[in-house]
Amino acid sequence: MKDLLRLKTSLNEEIEKILNEQVKVEAHSSAIYLAMSSWCDDQGYDFSAGYFAKQAEEERTHMLKLFNYINDRGGKAVSPEIVNIPKDFESFRSVFELALEQEMHVTAQFNNIAEKCFKTKDFVTFQFIQWFLAEQIEEEYVARRILEMFDVIGEEGTGRWEIDKHVPKVAYSGE
Repeated sequence: MKDLLRLKTSLNEEIEKILNEQVKVEAHSSAIYLAMSSWCDDQGYDFSAGYFAKQAEEERTHMLKLFNYINDRGGKAVSPEIVNIPKDFESFRSVFELALEQEMHVTAQFNNIAEKCFKTKDFVTFQFIQWFLAEQIEEEYVARRILEMFDVIGEEGTGRWEIDKHVPKVAYSGE
């Protein structure tokens, strides 16, 4: 019976732990983007509010993908407690700067997971997280392009209105 319990999970304990940590990171990202959406809506940046609401949903989807993977491999996914979500932001530009910082943090976390997968020879999990690593290219690209609009268009006069209008149109083609 004891041997059967050992076979219940094919996840290494360390891998299960870092995947659960990533579940929390994704949930935190979702909550931050939702807060950004609310702030943008309050400030009259309707297109950016929609963009961040969409980002919040996407991060939640990522969280659930990780959550289900842990359980599917016989591990125990943990529903995270989310705290320290900002309600106010310094400026329109600072919201996007924070978004890029958040995406760069997520990329670093996935790189750490990939490294640990190699060290523990968990190539199944490594294959699973490759989707997330590829996704991070798009996430960082879009955040950088939006920030570049602040420099190219400028914030004076109707600049912020123009930037807000163009935010949902920024896309990554992958080519």
